Amino acid sequence: MSEKQQHSTLGITGMTCAACSNRIEKVLNKMDGVNAQVNLTTEKASVEYNSEEASLDDITEKIEKLGYGVQTEKTEFDVSGMTCAACSNRIEKVLSKQEGVKTASVNLTTESAAIEYTPGLIEENDLIGKIQKLGYDAKPKADKETQRNQKERQLQQMKTKLMTSAVLTAPLLVTMLVHLFGMEIPAIFMNPWFQLVLATPVQFIIGWQFYVGAYKNLRNKSANMDVLVALGTSAAYFYSLYETIQTIGNPTYVPHLYFETSAVIITLILFGKYLETRAKSRTTAAISKLLQMQAKQARVIRDGKEVMVPVEEVKEGDGLVVKPGEKIPVDGVVVKGKTSVDESMITGESIPIEKEKEANVIGATMNKNGTIEIKATKVGKDTALASIVQAVEDAQGSKAPIQRMTDVISGYFVPIVVGIAAATFMVWIALVSPGNMEAALVAAIAVLVIACPCALGLATPTSIMVGTGKSAENGILFKGGEHLERTHQLDAVILDKTGTLTKGKPEVTDFIGDDTSLQLLASAEKGSEHPLAEAIAAYATEKQVEILENNDFQAVPGQGIIASIEGKEVLVGNRTLMKEKNVDTKGKEAELAGYEAQGKTAMFIAVNGEYHGMVAAADTLKETAKEAIEELKEQGLEVMMLTGDNERTARAIAEQAGIDQVFAEVLPEEKAAKVKEVQEQGKKVAMIGDGVNDAPALATADIGMAIGTGTEVAIEAADVTILGGELLLIPKAVKLSKSTIRNIRQNLFWAFAYNSAGIPIAAAGLLAPWIAGAAMAFSSVSVVTNSLRLKRVKV
Repeated sequence: MSEKQQHSTLGITGMTCAACSNRIEKVLNKMDGVNAQVNLTTEKASVEYNSEEASLDDITEKIEKLGYGVQTEKTEFDVSGMTCAACSNRIEKVLSKQEGVKTASVNLTTESAAIEYTPGLIEENDLIGKIQKLGYDAKPKADKETQRNQKERQLQQMKTKLMTSAVLTAPLLVTMLVHLFGMEIPAIFMNPWFQLVLATPVQFIIGWQFYVGAYKNLRNKSANMDVLVALGTSAAYFYSLYETIQTIGNPTYVPHLYFETSAVIITLILFGKYLETRAKSRTTAAISKLLQMQAKQARVIRDGKEVMVPVEEVKEGDGLVVKPGEKIPVDGVVVKGKTSVDESMITGESIPIEKEKEANVIGATMNKNGTIEIKATKVGKDTALASIVQAVEDAQGSKAPIQRMTDVISGYFVPIVVGIAAATFMVWIALVSPGNMEAALVAAIAVLVIACPCALGLATPTSIMVGTGKSAENGILFKGGEHLERTHQLDAVILDKTGTLTKGKPEVTDFIGDDTSLQLLASAEKGSEHPLAEAIAAYATEKQVEILENNDFQAVPGQGIIASIEGKEVLVGNRTLMKEKNVDTKGKEAELAGYEAQGKTAMFIAVNGEYHGMVAAADTLKETAKEAIEELKEQGLEVMMLTGDNERTARAIAEQAGIDQVFAEVLPEEKAAKVKEVQEQGKKVAMIGDGVNDAPALATADIGMAIGTGTEVAIEAADVTILGGELLLIPKAVKLSKSTIRNIRQNLFWAFAYNSAGIPIAAAGLLAPWIAGAAMAFSSVSVVTNSLRLKRVKV
């Protein structure tokens, strides 16, 4: 096969029959220079193509246009060696251009890269090679413990390097006292050779990292912070070296030295980077907290004996024993025993939940007061806690649209600054102070140092990390930075009724009758599987009613039930059943209609053909529903309700919740259309739901919010997951989004303002290079510190 002739195997998704594979094969073979064979059984396409006539990206595009997919994989790398936004930008840009790479996102703050690629077109080793060729290092993402150890080791190395640099720089700093205040100091400090000995290791050993970074970037035709620092400090150092050499054989020559400038700039930048790295480690505190929730060991039943093993060794299907006061190790189902479980760390529900046989339990929750035996259903990365951790990591690693704008700016920033510094030097030496090399050099160095775009690069990702972490701590999971950003733009919120606004199961709200009537009602409903029967049973249990034997139970579809209890015929049902059985309910109709007007399901109770009472049940509002709606309205959002219920019932529930706009009698397949209807009015819409039938509407909305107690399908389709079903988290999510975006804008304003104001001041010769170095270092620290303020936001 010639170099032009290439071969690749692609995984195809979405094929259902031979017609699919034939269609793809036919279309691909019509492309110039392409010969393809598509196998339905293996779901793969074997493609030979002439690289001068077609590319794999063209072939992939053709397949996707036909409505099929090309299998992709996601990988994550730890990337080291990045110093500013220009670095992460460069890596991201190069990776995105590679054939087979669908998306690439490089995060400076987390020092990681997330890449979606097509196997066969490109492989993990190729991606690592591309990053290394750019002058950085990349390794497959390490586990959390390894990452934490690496960060601690890196911080310790930075501290050692900083302390060494500070010790060597301190004597040089003393010489500034002469320049600034005319103080007298020992002559040795002013000796140019003494200063050279101190400054050289700082410049070329401690500061070598800047030269390496600058070389690698320039070799790849890009520029970053290292270029600015290397240029600025080298100019100061080599000019001072030239002046020192002039003293040889000329003892009367008074050299103009800037050794202290180069050394102080390097030390201050190292100090800033150390503080920045230490502060950044606090932005991942949310994930650390989540990981600390996990049980470390599990009591597994092996060969009939209880054995303590690390939680990582638990397999799906294992039997586990959990004693009172212990954390439940993994997700599972209770097979034996009864207890109550504190699920507040996952669901936000403060009251412990009763658990008995066949009840589901969540890993990391606390078993309160009974020994239970469970069967492991989800272990490792499949558990609820692991999914939450992954969601937070994904959100922290993703980029908000506002960040992409700053990335573009940062990419052009460094070359522009180098140009401004060169122009400053020329203007000073030619016009401002003709022939004065020293003044021109000082101004140019100050421009190079003050203009570093570090703060600009950190402005967005640090806020996103802290914002998503804070959200997770409050039970709100944003799937990505873009969703966190978009949430603050919302105009309207549409809430599904059943299971979202309401509890999702009926409860008895009203009962008219004596204790005997209640006992007969509960006993009659004992044989029914209707949800209303469950509500009546729960009500009877609460009232401590003794249930009697039900001898003859009969359900009458659409009307009610008939039962025989201790020789008495008990009827529970609507008007139609009472009429058919000749039960006189005159004078009670208005009361029944009143309950129905409130959106309740009401039924008469009759015993031996005589009226004995009435019961009404309804799917009641969640306790915090009304408060949540009020908070959303206070935030300026329109609130609407969507339901399949009839208009009267829907209006009654909406009125209780404080909602004015209602979409009633909406079929499941029509929910997405209703969301589009509101969007067509020019509004940004959030849809909040919990069921399978809500998934299309959640996907259609600008922001889909799934209630965490709902189905996995709904959660998968949503952009935000509200853990535990607590409705007050919805306005909190909006508030956190607004707070995060406000924080990002503050960061961007100060980063832009700092550079915009600093460059002209430096170019005018009004800023000493060492002061510029201090300001640049602390600008990055101030941005990270401002982002950390989000941790204190009250929601």
